[in-house]
Amino acid sequence: MIEDNILLITDDDNAADKLLNKLVLLRKSDSIAVSDYNTAKKILKNSAVSVVILHEKDNKQVTIDFIKEIKSFNYDIILLVNDYDKDFILTAYDSGACDYFSIEAEPYEMLIRTVNCFKSRAVKVKAARDIILLKQLDVIDEETGFYKYKLCKDLFAEFIKDRRIQNGMFIILRLDDESKTRFSADKLAKAIKRSIRCDDIVSIVRGGKFYIILPNIDKSGAFAVVDKVQNILGVKMIVRAGMCRIQNKSIERLEKECFAGMAEACQRNETAVFLEEKVKTLDEWLDENDSKNFKLFQNAYNNKLEKVITPVFFRLQKTYEEKLFQTKIEQYSDELQSVFQLKHGERESRLKILYPGFAKIVIVISHEGLDSPENKEITLNLNEVTQKSLAKIVEDFIKEFKKSMKD
Repeated sequence: MIEDNILLITDDDNAADKLLNKLVLLRKSDSIAVSDYNTAKKILKNSAVSVVILHEKDNKQVTIDFIKEIKSFNYDIILLVNDYDKDFILTAYDSGACDYFSIEAEPYEMLIRTVNCFKSRAVKVKAARDIILLKQLDVIDEETGFYKYKLCKDLFAEFIKDRRIQNGMFIILRLDDESKTRFSADKLAKAIKRSIRCDDIVSIVRGGKFYIILPNIDKSGAFAVVDKVQNILGVKMIVRAGMCRIQNKSIERLEKECFAGMAEACQRNETAVFLEEKVKTLDEWLDENDSKNFKLFQNAYNNKLEKVITPVFFRLQKTYEEKLFQTKIEQYSDELQSVFQLKHGERESRLKILYPGFAKIVIVISHEGLDSPENKEITLNLNEVTQKSLAKIVEDFIKEFKKSMKD
């Protein structure tokens, strides 16, 4: 096992001498070893090397193939080129090289690029250790590296305080109801992982949904991410997504807007809906002297809340408290949502009514631990929300809860 932390791989002794004379190492602990292509892989399997400087061969394709092969050993690779060839350098980068410099480069350039490679590696090593710790603490999913649901809201509430994130987009994405009956959410998770950047943030949420934060990106960039996910999945698996700008909104407000957008995507049979295209802000309503309609919608919803939602929730709570053995029933309403919740031991199911700010409501039904068609969203026009229609939806929700208890 060699103890040098830099390995120069070259079949050209003159190139080796030239680089060794130029590359000045700053730390006493830094050292460099030299190997040819034939013995390099054996050395890399049993060494303390951190950075590999790979000198190009005359056959550039051999160099590219070698980069791909040694990248699997988890080393950072700097390509050493004889002359500037844009296409070759870009291909090397795509294959796994981190940086490059020319054999004719000045010593300071070699030094800067090598030091930056060490710095980059240190960041990656620390990130890898942090991920191991988060997995041990059951904060992130073992397979995908996405955040788990249990701390999702708390973590996202902290993340969205970052100015870079406030300048980004929030997405809630899932498979449509028909796709969910035929495919697991694992395929969707893999497609998302292939579609996002390293600084994007994803959480797996109940019911096969995914919350996605895209920092420093606009609406078109968010649509591009969703389109890429859909293209990876193919025509047999259809995704539905709601998205909105993060700005200074709370996580509750972001959820509300994106659930409304996702419900609208289902209704319009579209992959994704950007909510602000459908729902105007209060300022926009006022600017267009159309505040009367906005107030009418708000008043109509408040009337439904008072005359329909609250009475139905209260009546069904009293009715089923004696019928559902050892099940705790809770119901409440606030300015963001109305909730009807059932708890039995570790089992928990929730029916939420969200009002996104226009003449519709969104009913979100979720059963903890299930990834099935029973977890769904229902969009209703305000005039469709009657005591009879709402009572049926809630009673069907209770039946689903009872059925899940037997499974």
